[in-house]
Amino acid sequence: MTTTDNASAVAYGRSLRNLYFVRFAFAIIWVGIMFATVAGATAPNALLTVLLIIYPAFDAGAVIWQLRTDPGSSRSRTSEWINVVVSIAVAVALGITSSFSIPAALAVWGVWAIVSGIPQLITAIRNRRSGGQVAQMLSGGISVFAGGGFLFQGIQGTGAMTGAAGYATLGAIFFFVSAIRLSSNLRKDHA
Repeated sequence: MTTTDNASAVAYGRSLRNLYFVRFAFAIIWVGIMFATVAGATAPNALLTVLLIIYPAFDAGAVIWQLRTDPGSSRSRTSEWINVVVSIAVAVALGITSSFSIPAALAVWGVWAIVSGIPQLITAIRNRRSGGQVAQMLSGGISVFAGGGFLFQGIQGTGAMTGAAGYATLGAIFFFVSAIRLSSNLRKDHA
């Protein structure tokens, strides 16, 4: 690896670390608001709709941030762009479904968890050289399974958005672990 390649890898590692800390903070704040206000709602309401739109929209923005800082221009970025497009579509779908049915919104959340979990897993595997990606691999895999549960509950007409808030809590933990791991790797690189 050349000095330029190493500098690019370190810069990308820093960018990922910062992104993961931001994603952690956002998710914790979002979960706090959800649990404090609307997670157990049994009927649609405007605050729940806004919160459900914001989460996948933020996710799309975070993936775009990651794409812009990735020095690996020679590899395919298809999985990340799929994640962006799906997250934006889901934000719109959640805006619509959460205004008339919480189970329908939960089913949409489940589809999103499945469809975004797969690209997250693929991206984490590709980024493993940057470090701190094991938690992201686990997060992507768990997202697929949790999404299946949300989808099933929504189709059955059961469930509440507390599951989505719990899911976001676990995602926040995974982002925090990844950020800490990347911080450790970056310190080793400068030692």
